[in-house]
Amino acid sequence: MPLRPIDAIFINPERRQYVVYFRGELWQLPRMKIDHAAWLRRQPYDGDTNHLYLSRNQVLTDPILAQTLRTLNLPDAVRGVTLSRFESWWAFHGFEWLKEQLNEGKSPLAAHQSATPATFEGSPVTSSARTVTSQPVVVATDTEHLPSSASTDIFADMLTELTNEVLNRH
Repeated sequence: MPLRPIDAIFINPERRQYVVYFRGELWQLPRMKIDHAAWLRRQPYDGDTNHLYLSRNQVLTDPILAQTLRTLNLPDAVRGVTLSRFESWWAFHGFEWLKEQLNEGKSPLAAHQSATPATFEGSPVTSSARTVTSQPVVVATDTEHLPSSASTDIFADMLTELTNEVLNRH
């Protein structure tokens, strides 16, 4: 079973727009704001892919959009890289990185991260560093066994699905 395509947020600094890598396809957003309204007005990306850089902040502040886009809290080493370098990293190291995160009991989902401030940077190169801390998450193979605090989390099902997909892979 191939690893599910990733959802990631890229920045095109020349056009000053966000581009979302959604399940292997590129979609440009109409403005430098990521929310559900912008997602509804997305269009296929028609620019040069060499000008796309992985956003350093993958946390979505819009809860509706965060349920649609399953962005991950990616390692610092790949933040700010070009699309081609990111795709290469994901193809060779993505599954092992995901598996490692889940085996350590950490949630790789960006929705489970706390970032200050929770806004996106304007440039992949000149942005200031953000402090991202992981919140411990109980990894369960069944939603019935999730603790009550995680069962109220709207992203618990996403984490369970991801865990089942990665750890129970044949």
